[in-house]
Amino acid sequence: MIEKMQMVHVVSSASRKQEMLEGLRDLGLLHLAEKKNPSRASSERFSSLSRTSTALNEYADKKAENAPLLSDEEFEKVYDEVRTSLERKTSLAQAKGNAVSEIERLQAWGDFSPSELKELGEDGFDFHFYRMSTKDFQTALADENVKLIRLASVDKMDTVAVLGKLPPEYTSMEFSVPEKSIGELREEIAACDTEIAECDEILKKDSVYQNSFQKAMLKAQNEENFSAADASSESDEDFVWISGYIPEDDIEKFKAAAADNQWAWAVEDVADDDESIPTKVKYNKMSKLIKPVFDILGILPGYYEQDISLWFFLFFTLFFAMIIGDGAYGVLILVATIVISKKFKVRGNAIFLLYVLSIATIVWGAITGTWFGMESAMNVPFLKALVIPQFASYPEYFNLTSTVTQNNIMKFSFTIGAIQMALGSILAIRKKIKEKNLSWVGDLGWVIAIICMYLLALYLVIGDNVPIIPVFGGIVVAYLLVVLFNGFAPGMTIGQGIKASVGGFFTMFLNTISCFGNVMSYIRLFAVGMAGIAISQSFNNIGANLKSGPLIVMAIVVVIIGHALNIVMCFLSVVVHGVRLNVLEFSGQAGLEWTGIAYEPFKENEKIVK
Repeated sequence: MIEKMQMVHVVSSASRKQEMLEGLRDLGLLHLAEKKNPSRASSERFSSLSRTSTALNEYADKKAENAPLLSDEEFEKVYDEVRTSLERKTSLAQAKGNAVSEIERLQAWGDFSPSELKELGEDGFDFHFYRMSTKDFQTALADENVKLIRLASVDKMDTVAVLGKLPPEYTSMEFSVPEKSIGELREEIAACDTEIAECDEILKKDSVYQNSFQKAMLKAQNEENFSAADASSESDEDFVWISGYIPEDDIEKFKAAAADNQWAWAVEDVADDDESIPTKVKYNKMSKLIKPVFDILGILPGYYEQDISLWFFLFFTLFFAMIIGDGAYGVLILVATIVISKKFKVRGNAIFLLYVLSIATIVWGAITGTWFGMESAMNVPFLKALVIPQFASYPEYFNLTSTVTQNNIMKFSFTIGAIQMALGSILAIRKKIKEKNLSWVGDLGWVIAIICMYLLALYLVIGDNVPIIPVFGGIVVAYLLVVLFNGFAPGMTIGQGIKASVGGFFTMFLNTISCFGNVMSYIRLFAVGMAGIAISQSFNNIGANLKSGPLIVMAIVVVIIGHALNIVMCFLSVVVHGVRLNVLEFSGQAGLEWTGIAYEPFKENEKIVK
């Protein structure tokens, strides 16, 4: 359920601005209507701490325990030491890199003393060094105006030292004399390495204070949030005020806080055209399990949209089980979840979701008789007894053909798709009836269209005996309902609604055709599941061909790696297909665009918000 919001305006005297903001922060209910940027100093403080902490983490000994929390004064000393070491190390690495590059440039010229060349220049011998072709060298050698000394060749080119500048008519490459010799550069590199090692020791020593860095980062982020709230408030000479949204269920709590803090306030209903209203979803015990998926995908229903989290969870669980498809994989996921939960003492919605998904996969694998893709699993009476023959992956054990069982699973996939899409339209109808929006009749047309397209899919793909003429008649009726009523909105007259609807008749025609594609798209549940079984069987067969003699070790490795890759690909398929069917097909029918703004009240956070 999406909680109803109220617009709240809070007013206090200008002299009590800080006190008002601190009180609102402690209350932790007000989602700022317009959140301005925090001060530059607070943003830079948090960013600097975050960068420094991330860099310092690379030097941490994973086996070492974190040191006790530092006081603010002690932390600032460590923080300055770490920043100085990181900056110094960066500077040293750059200097070392420059020295290495310079050595590479000078290597072919040999080790010489630039200071001696400088002394010669001070004595009037202004030498310049060039590389040139043999032809230009011979020309320069014969030129009385050019005073040169031939040197050892560099990069297979003639090299000369010329007293003064070489005339411009010669094609040549001048060598710039360095400030330091190769020997001096090597000494510089060694000195840089020594200082870098000293910096590394300091960073390793201070890496045990990561908890103190996290504490400082949290404090800095809270200061940043407070600064943003400060900038978002408005004031004049006498008063200061700020506006935002509070869940309707928390209004009484706000009023009590306002009375205690002597704030003036006003509460009003949110405007119908307000696009900044945040969404706060109140999950029940079951639907909250899908929240980790929503968080990963970064999706949230808009304030005026519907909460379909429960239906999303139920269908996602079924899709996950069908796509993974293998009961043994479900067992592995379940065992891994138990190990992670026990070893790392992890709890929460994500863990419980994995429990549900793994158990659902085990159930589906048992129904189809799929255990690591092994046909021999059907020789185990207990596993065979769990199979529903009409869905069996190995139908010959139940006196059925593969065509029969595959058609049954395809029909099941189409049925699930039709149910989900029709449910989406029914949810949209329910919402629009409450809003007195006559476009619900168009959604009724979509329900009829989905049912007809479902029957058409059974007729074309599976060959079911479906009365095709009534199906096409139903599609025509559905199209007319959609075309005539899709453009209605609350407050429109019949004439206005029909006029707004008919203008998009061709688009609605294309959408009606795409409805068939949407129903057909649920066949992916069958196809991806079958592909996973086929991959399992392929690796099993490869392993079976290698199991004789010393190749048995290779067979085991091939089978383990093969199934590991298959599990990874199955998980990717869940993201690509299982999520898509919920986020696009189902949500589209329910009228969801996932345009929600997360409800983020102004408060002091207890952990860093990414």
